Amino acid sequence: MAMTSGQPASFAASEPRSVTILGSTGSVGCQTIDLIERQPDHYVVEALTANRNVELLARQAKLLNPKFVALADPDGYGALKAALSGLGMEIAAGREAVIAAAEKPAQWVMAAIVGAAGLEPTLAAVRRGAIVAFANKECLVCAGDLMMAEIESRGATLLPVDSEHNAIFQVFEFDRRDAVEKLVLTASGGPFRDWSQNRMGAATAAEAVAHPNWDMGAKISVDSATMMNKGLEVIEAHHLFGVPEDRIDVLVHPQSVIHSMVSYVDGSVLAQLGSPDMRTPIAYTLAWPDRMIAPAERLDLASLTKLTFEPPDPERFPALRLTREVLQSGGRAPTILNAANEIAVASFLAGEIGFLDISGTVEETLSRVPNSALTSLEDVYTTDTEARATAREIVGKIS
Repeated sequence: MAMTSGQPASFAASEPRSVTILGSTGSVGCQTIDLIERQPDHYVVEALTANRNVELLARQAKLLNPKFVALADPDGYGALKAALSGLGMEIAAGREAVIAAAEKPAQWVMAAIVGAAGLEPTLAAVRRGAIVAFANKECLVCAGDLMMAEIESRGATLLPVDSEHNAIFQVFEFDRRDAVEKLVLTASGGPFRDWSQNRMGAATAAEAVAHPNWDMGAKISVDSATMMNKGLEVIEAHHLFGVPEDRIDVLVHPQSVIHSMVSYVDGSVLAQLGSPDMRTPIAYTLAWPDRMIAPAERLDLASLTKLTFEPPDPERFPALRLTREVLQSGGRAPTILNAANEIAVASFLAGEIGFLDISGTVEETLSRVPNSALTSLEDVYTTDTEARATAREIVGKIS
């Protein structure tokens, strides 16, 4: 049963759960492996994939003994094959190899490939009806309606890994959707929450990735600094929970203790709390429908001097406005926004543009690439390519 049609059916786990990790060398992938290592008798690894980190992928494969190991970058195939020689694992490389990994018969798949590159392999896991732990919000941003329709028709189960959506999932009454008044996504505010716009204009990549609370990869950390990440989460929440944009609020909560909330029509507000450690939501999905012991620091409410909340500043963080506008516009607009943001963030990390140019590049790309209906996955890929080319042209003029 798809997540959007009611609380997913329970999964009986009398034997070790077979798992595949798409993006095993990234932050979420490594933390997933950390949890599996702690309960090795409960899991057997079907497949691992990485982008180009041959050394780490080989170490993970030797540790977990998967049947299939895939590297997205074909240039690393020889080194990976040599590193895993004689271990009886099937080794492959290239885009099709990563999709093949998702098609392997694992019961549970961690979809942790960052960006639009994760769309095809995640969809491959969905199409065989797997339980998909979903850490790639860009799939729903790029192709939300199409993805949710596939989940429904294929009988797949989607479990959100993002701490905010995982928090909502834990307190959302799926059988009584009409009682939900609104969703409240909390945001740390990122490293630049108190910075002036002038100061942000001179921010370095090192400053942008230094998140005050969470341990995340570079791209997601920059998205947090621009608050684009929170805007993408608004789009994701709309698709995951079927709640319209105007009933999804964002609230800055610097302590990152309350991970998100659901407000009900009777005035009740249900929240999920915990220390800021991604292993908690990952563990929730890895053991679902049960719970497993996770090493996250336990929350000591008595030691917290205060929990504070404030609205986000739309002037200093225009990404929130942009994401709401594209969600209202629909069609190709969210796909254009995501593609432009990926190019802009990569350009910022490479020192080609300034921090404030990220949102500027996205906004200009949206103004230059015409919006129209999105009717197929081919439309998604075509739009993504067009938007990336436009964003690169804009970046070239800036740099």
